[in-house]
Amino acid sequence: MNFQKIRNNDKVRFAYTFASVLLAGFMQAAVMQIFMVPINLLSSGFTGVAFLIEKITSAFFGFSFSVSLGMLLLNIPVAILCSKSISKRFTFFSLLQVFFASFFLRVLSFEPLFEDILLNVIFGGFLYGIMTVIALKGNASTGGIDFVALYISNKKGKSIWSYVFVFNATLITIFGFMFGWEYAGYSILFQFISTKTIDSFYHRYERMTMQITTTRADEVIEAYVAEYRHGVSRVDGIGGYSKKEVSLLHTVVSSYEIQDIAKLMRKADPHVVINTFKSEDFYGGFYLKPID
Repeated sequence: MNFQKIRNNDKVRFAYTFASVLLAGFMQAAVMQIFMVPINLLSSGFTGVAFLIEKITSAFFGFSFSVSLGMLLLNIPVAILCSKSISKRFTFFSLLQVFFASFFLRVLSFEPLFEDILLNVIFGGFLYGIMTVIALKGNASTGGIDFVALYISNKKGKSIWSYVFVFNATLITIFGFMFGWEYAGYSILFQFISTKTIDSFYHRYERMTMQITTTRADEVIEAYVAEYRHGVSRVDGIGGYSKKEVSLLHTVVSSYEIQDIAKLMRKADPHVVINTFKSEDFYGGFYLKPID
């Protein structure tokens, strides 16, 4: 059974993405209430901006601007701008995730699990990162700065989550200057953990080199180029042990494609030998499937 083809089915694909953004929205609201709010941590991205606006209006202007409303108002203009380079489907589901998070934040109530600040920071940061990965792997995002990060990443073809951390750290510095440095420091640690979690589990922009040894090069290449838009080179030679004619194929792919490509090649040649390793630097044309 080809899992990728099942996921490409429109109805299944819609259900998969919808479930991803629903779960991500629920997780975001839960993490914020269980781990962040009790110890006064500032969230990342536009959610953090919405929290900062709420704190500023409450402290200096005598009214509280709703965090859930702020999340929606901040995300909509950026979504419209980035939708020109990121598909309307991706934009719609990302905004839907923001709506779910805002909705759950208003209607649900969770009690804190830990009294210890570091436990809240560590578990909260990790789960917040996992929440973001769930949305991204469902072909959506958590909106806000994620829109900008994916927009630039798609243009440059590499991850910029480290720059997202810099943006969040700057936001938290402003928070610390206005409301106290201790929890600003904890918030930066929280963002570092969540950012590293995303980098560890989301590999769309990580490139891998595949070296394939086969005695059926024509069949393997034909199957590969029919399904993927990456180049492949071929060198013919003699096996050192078998003394038979073999071909060595070489191609560079995105890390999330590895398993499907290996399965495809093993179908064309059940005895194929495949070696993969991370490409640290790559120069030249590389096809990256658009986010849709």
